[in-house]
Amino acid sequence: MSLRGTREVRDNCQLFRLTGLLDAFSEPTFRKVIGNKIDEGPKHIILDLSQIDFVDSSGLGALVQLAKQAQTAGGTLQIVTNARVTQTVKLVRLEKFLALQTSVDAALENLK
Repeated sequence: MSLRGTREVRDNCQLFRLTGLLDAFSEPTFRKVIGNKIDEGPKHIILDLSQIDFVDSSGLGALVQLAKQAQTAGGTLQIVTNARVTQTVKLVRLEKFLALQTSVDAALENLK
């Protein structure tokens, strides 16, 4: 299964709910689509990866690039994770750079 998702625009953020695999196959499209949406605004992005089955190194690289792009645009990138995604992020010691959240509600609260 490839990567699928939905986008919801709220007052001050965009919420993307994704399912499937964030890997070398899906990463180029993922990075391009989310990157374009950061440029369009709102600048605060919440990626709900709680339903993601797998993230590889290219997926992690895309998350880092998108976090930097959001910061440059004056926004933030927060990632709602599951145990598998959290483990992968911690394995490469990116948990301090990537704003990991336990739920969409926690991410929304963090924007306030």
